[in-house]
Amino acid sequence: MSESQTDALSAPLYKAEGAAIGAVVFFSSASENTARFVANCDFQDEGINVYRIPLRPKDPALNVREPYVLIVPTYGGGSAHKAVPTQVKQFLNNPDNRQYIRGVIASGNSNFGEAYCIAGDIVSAKCKVPLMYRFELMGTPEDQTVVRQGLLDFYTKEREPAAATA
Repeated sequence: MSESQTDALSAPLYKAEGAAIGAVVFFSSASENTARFVANCDFQDEGINVYRIPLRPKDPALNVREPYVLIVPTYGGGSAHKAVPTQVKQFLNNPDNRQYIRGVIASGNSNFGEAYCIAGDIVSAKCKVPLMYRFELMGTPEDQTVVRQGLLDFYTKEREPAAATA
């Protein structure tokens, strides 16, 4: 029996150089702010696969079967109900995708006030994973460096064997 189109594993947008140590999954709207941030981080150079959640419903569904950190923009202009993009909700509603999430990074607009990056808080709470970082809109070069190094450290530490106990 062959896998259906919706169950087929997805190929990374940017494939890790060498053996993959983990992955990033991101969503970006037509503004491409999050896409530019992710592209500038060059995660693939650190052994991190990068997957993009499709923007349009007619595009093939994304199916990821490796540990990943989600990078999500905050929508809704300050409304928590509309903060997580529909496409991200659909991706995470698939239990096979959801089981591999290890953390979340959120972008947002400080004009949203208390709802700044609230999509990250929502996903973190619902998926019971840490909110690892927040950044404004496209992020700064410093944000890119912090996130890239932070994910490298996170995945390297996750792969280390537990210390032997005496």
